[in-house]
Amino acid sequence: MVVYDEEKAQYNAAFLPYATSFSAPQIQMPDTGSWKNTQIYKANKHLRDKYLTLKAEYEALMTVFEYNQLVTNAKFNFEPLVGETYHLYSNDNNEPFLSIIEPESSNFEFLGSFKLTSDYLWDKIE
Repeated sequence: MVVYDEEKAQYNAAFLPYATSFSAPQIQMPDTGSWKNTQIYKANKHLRDKYLTLKAEYEALMTVFEYNQLVTNAKFNFEPLVGETYHLYSNDNNEPFLSIIEPESSNFEFLGSFKLTSDYLWDKIE
């Protein structure tokens, strides 16, 4: 089993990256199956954690959006001040309105207390 390169006119069996005779050691591919499975598991776990984080942030953002829609669409006859707490009520016609009157002093259905932030977003106060 002689390996001869006609273009270079020389024997090149010693320079080839693969075995050229039957007596050469067998070429075996490394078993990368377990490594791949481990890496796939780690990548999937990382992506799942990232997804759950984004999902939680999205849900929190949607909650803030819904509160802002609710308070902004409510009736009020004053300009709310940043940092002040206001109370949201429902009147007899089930229309929401914003007020400075504390829930203990009101006879209307109390929907929640909100504070206007410097971003002009309404934070619900628990």
